[in-house]
Amino acid sequence: MTRPITIRIDNVHTLPNNVQMVKSHSPTLAELPPGAPASTEPSPSSAEVKGSINLRIEAQTRQLIDDAAAVLGKTRTEFMIESARALAIDVLLDQRLFVLDPARFDAFVHALDNPPAPGPKLRALLGRVPAWKA
Repeated sequence: MTRPITIRIDNVHTLPNNVQMVKSHSPTLAELPPGAPASTEPSPSSAEVKGSINLRIEAQTRQLIDDAAAVLGKTRTEFMIESARALAIDVLLDQRLFVLDPARFDAFVHALDNPPAPGPKLRALLGRVPAWKA
């Protein structure tokens, strides 16, 4: 059985303690825009800062969360943080990561390497003077 090929569109830092779920690419200084900081990693002091989130929920929902947390041997806070974090990771990965089998990967790369010829509408658009130059 062949393994699917994973395509990373963007970096998604998903695990604590600087462990990443996907390989990341740190930009070189030449790739950074002018004036950008040389390091995009959070400083140790900013990574340790904690904030709070206040929620207003129905008593029935709170009890459901408390019951689920108790089953797992966790506090309500631990349960809510882990649940929200897992869903946030899923949402971000749904937007930034896709997996292709080898045949579809080859078709994807072929489509990128061989775009269709520009049609008349694209030629007309490229021939227009941009609004900011008019």
